[in-house]
Formats: sequence, C-alpha cells, structure tokens
Amino acid sequence: MELFRAFRIEKSDPDRFYRLLAKDSVSQVVRHQPLVGKLVLDVGGGAGYFTNAFRDAGARCVLIEPELRELWADNNTGGRSVSPHGSPSDFSEAAWVGSVVGNGYRLPFADSTTEVCFSSNVLEHVSRPEEFITEMVRVTKPGGVIYVSFTNWYSPWGGHGTSPWHYFGGERALKRYKRVYGREPINRYGETLFATHVGPILHWVRSWSEVAVLEARPRYYPAWCNWVVHVPGLREVATWNLMLILRRA
Repeated sequence: MELFRAFRIEKSDPDRFYRLLAKDSVSQVVRHQPLVGKLVLDVGGGAGYFTNAFRDAGARCVLIEPELRELWADNNTGGRSVSPHGSPSDFSEAAWVGSVVGNGYRLPFADSTTEVCFSSNVLEHVSRPEEFITEMVRVTKPGGVIYVSFTNWYSPWGGHGTSPWHYFGGERALKRYKRVYGREPINRYGETLFATHVGPILHWVRSWSEVAVLEARPRYYPAWCNWVVHVPGLREVATWNLMLILRRA
C-alpha cells in the first residue's frame, strides 16, 4: 500500500517513490544474500537510487550505464533528483561517483566478479533479454545472486507512456501517441521498448542449469499473491512486474 500511494505521486515527487522502491528492492535481495562489504553491480541503474540504497546497506555498489551521455541525462534531464539549476543533486551525484560506462550485453567485468548483479526495470528495454540475463550470470560468482525485474508487456503499464493502447499493438500505440501529443514517447516500441513476457522468461530460467530460481513473484504484491505467476495467461496480465531472484550454480 505504501508503494501504491507513492506511485500515484511519481511524477510530482519522484524522489519519494524511487527511494522507497530502492529500499524495498534491497530488502528483497538481503533475504538471500548479506550485503555488508559485498560487491553489487547495478546494471542500468539510471539516476542511482538503487546504487545509493545498496551503499546505505553496507555494500560496495557500482552503477553501470551504456553511454556516458545517458548517465548524465539520467541525472540532469530524467526528472529525477535534479537541482533547480540543472546540475545533479547531491543524491544523484553521489551515485554517479564510482559508476562505469558499460553495455548490458558485454559488461566490463571479468567472470565471477560480483556477489550480486542487480537490474531493475531494464529487461523490457532490451531486444535480447536472455542474452542480457546470461551476461549478468557470467559476472556473478558461484553462489551469488542475480536480481532481475521487468514490466511485462501485457500488464496495464506494459506500454509505458503509451499504455493502455499497447493492448492494440505496440506500433499502433506508438503512432497514436505521436498523433495525440505531437512528439515521440520516451520509450519507443521496437527501439527502446520491447514486448517481454512472463511465461517464456520463466520457462527459460527454470530449464537453465546455470541458475537456481529462488523467487519468481509479482514484484509489487504481497506474498500471498505469488500464485499469480503460476497461472498461464493470467500471469501475463496480472503480474504487472515480474521479479526474479536467481542463484548462480
């Protein structure tokens, strides 16, 4: 309920929502992996909310973004943690320190480097999700934890800014957005937003001997709703956001 209340003011008070979401995500990781003194890679961490939350929990966290200009844009023009003068706030600048430029398909780290590899709401923005997760597993030590969450395509927010018109097709929703608003959305279907589904991802990780599935559940729901991900069809609509916590074998 606290997350839901904060989500309603995401546009007007993004700091409150993303700080709360980051703190909640860290608590989900801690259930399976102690963090004090451990290395965490925050893949696609954007403005650094998750990076700072991991550091507050005692971890050594490195923020990874694909391009320097995207990292700077996240801190300056992304609508999060921006000072009135257009420079990064103390919060976002603290996360930027110690970050690296890196592609999620080819992370700039050696095999078995980190205890935790974390990615929040990035998977729906890559065209090859299995390859993205495989790379996260590669840099994780045996026994380490991989955390992946993504907004599934048929959820109410699957089309992001074009929702709910994505139910009529991603390309049609994109054309409608351009026609109504006279500009392109931040997330463009087929370029920076893709149709990622719960069933295929679940089937793939469960059949992969490289990892053990510790949790597969709707990210924002209480534990008694976990059964949703086990019902084909329903899970594609009702999950909203799938959270996977894996342990490298």
